[in-house]
Amino acid sequence: MNDERPRGRDRHQPNLAWSQVPEGDPRSRAPRHPQGIPRPPQGGRPVPPPQQGQQPHSRPGQAAPSAQPRATRVERPAPQPRQDWAPRQAPEPLPADEVQRTVGARGSSGGRVPPPPRPPRNKDRGRRSAAAPEPQAPAPKKVRRKRKLHPFRWLVVIVVLLLVGTVAGTFYFDGKLKRIDALAAYSGRIADTPGTNWLLVGTDAREGLTPAQQKALATGGDLGGARTDTIMLVHIPESGDATLISIPRDLYVQIPGQGGHKINAAYFLGSTSGAGDAGGAQLLVQTFEKAAGVHIDHYAEIGFGGFANMVDAVGGVEMCPKYPINDPKAGIRLKAGCQELDGAQALGYVRTRATPNADLDRVVHQREFMSALFKETTSPTTLLNPFELWGLSNAVADALTVDSDTHLWDLGRLAWALRGGTVTTTTPTAGSEYTSDGDSLAWGKNTTEFFGLIAADQPIPARLLSGTPGTG
Repeated sequence: MNDERPRGRDRHQPNLAWSQVPEGDPRSRAPRHPQGIPRPPQGGRPVPPPQQGQQPHSRPGQAAPSAQPRATRVERPAPQPRQDWAPRQAPEPLPADEVQRTVGARGSSGGRVPPPPRPPRNKDRGRRSAAAPEPQAPAPKKVRRKRKLHPFRWLVVIVVLLLVGTVAGTFYFDGKLKRIDALAAYSGRIADTPGTNWLLVGTDAREGLTPAQQKALATGGDLGGARTDTIMLVHIPESGDATLISIPRDLYVQIPGQGGHKINAAYFLGSTSGAGDAGGAQLLVQTFEKAAGVHIDHYAEIGFGGFANMVDAVGGVEMCPKYPINDPKAGIRLKAGCQELDGAQALGYVRTRATPNADLDRVVHQREFMSALFKETTSPTTLLNPFELWGLSNAVADALTVDSDTHLWDLGRLAWALRGGTVTTTTPTAGSEYTSDGDSLAWGKNTTEFFGLIAADQPIPARLLSGTPGTG
């Protein structure tokens, strides 16, 4: 066989045709001879094409090699061209924060920085998933500045809380009021009259008082049955000032089903008739409405203990006696002039008869004290003090017994109507007379005229505002 190996730098390359040179091989870029023989590289000797009759790879003037066969040369298999050329890769620089973290770790520990964790293997495809992105450092939280409430807003918040507390407390204490059917309907009851009329009753009931408390309040012990110690009528007109009227307990009237008696006997007879707690109140209201012709809209009564507790709840009431009072039966010893009275002293002040005019002074003291008490309960120092207002509301709820249609806000309107500018007077009568109940006050024409004006919601003339009986 002829040795057809090319000379020069291509001697170790296989003889390949032009079409067989793989793309990308350095030989593919070498210039070609017109007959397909590759040219030698730059700087080499050109190889002329073979002459006619000349064997390839023979020099001119050189005889052709002998026909003697040469030893057989073992041909090595030609290497197959590689088809999986990988792109050239260059190392990429680490990010600045990674370099700083690496350097800091080496400097702090002095050892080799452990390699990053290997990405998790994707079980579905059987190969590693793409590397997870490096966790970013959490952004610093934005600190919110606390807004300070304007003083006006604080005031609004306080006012709202007070209003909510007042409304909630009103309903709470309204539920604690003791109610009775004092204004029960009866045959021949007078129709409604203009204005609003309250019948206020103070009884000598000792219910709920221990013997020590009865002694401290000088109640005189339990006499059996309740009696009216005080009877007052409050008329609130549709316009103008309210009128606070004392009704003498010795006023002689006709009690339905019982005949003629002093008016305070109506409560006692009703309470002992077996009609229950409302019996005394029902018979007293019925007796007054038939005698005076005035429709009663609200009823409230209070006992000895409740009266004293109400006075103590407001911190006492200031009174100004014109002369000293010393009454062991009422348990008081007062000097003349203005002074603060506590619950026990106030109770003795409205009950005492140890004065020059006895019962006449007594009803005057009661009206004066009631006006002062209502004025104190509606004063700003009481209404704006939540602790004092709470104590007063609690004392009122525990002390008063009202009719079934009266609520705590009705009592509030009553106190507001009597806070000032109130007309106070005693029921005019025809003077003293002796009856089956002893010394009594007779019902006169002036008495009928007086209550007729109240029923018609008309002003009371001055001649009927006298507290001295026997003027009619």
